[in-house]
Amino acid sequence: MARAQETYGKKEREKKRLKKREEKAKKKAERQANSKVGASFEDQLIYVDENGHFTDTPPDPTKKVKVDAESIVLGIPKKEEQEEEDPIRNGKVSFFDTSKGFGFIIDSENNEKYFVHVSGLIDEIAENDKVSFELERGMKGMNAVRVKKT
Repeated sequence: MARAQETYGKKEREKKRLKKREEKAKKKAERQANSKVGASFEDQLIYVDENGHFTDTPPDPTKKVKVDAESIVLGIPKKEEQEEEDPIRNGKVSFFDTSKGFGFIIDSENNEKYFVHVSGLIDEIAENDKVSFELERGMKGMNAVRVKKT
């Protein structure tokens, strides 16, 4: 009967595996020797200092800050009263294609371009007309709606 061949590669892998196992056993014995089995609870505590860093010394009681529990806001804070802006804006039609039914209006206050669709028109408009309009959130940004000539 033929015997299993033990090649050089097999021998090297076996040596590596045994060496790794020995190193692991040494590390385990070292950890057990250095562990503090009888360590007190206070020795195991970790504190956080005023800067948010971990430390093994307890915090200084003189640096303690008193926080009023009622001053902590849980949830979303209430909106403060703001004066409402006039929803009606003024602008100029920079481009309008009647065959396709859409165009763009440039706001006279902030020079931003807003998309306008024929469904959002009250009056018929053409390029370079002065118009008043309101803004509404569309799928791709703000759209001009309820557009009238001025």
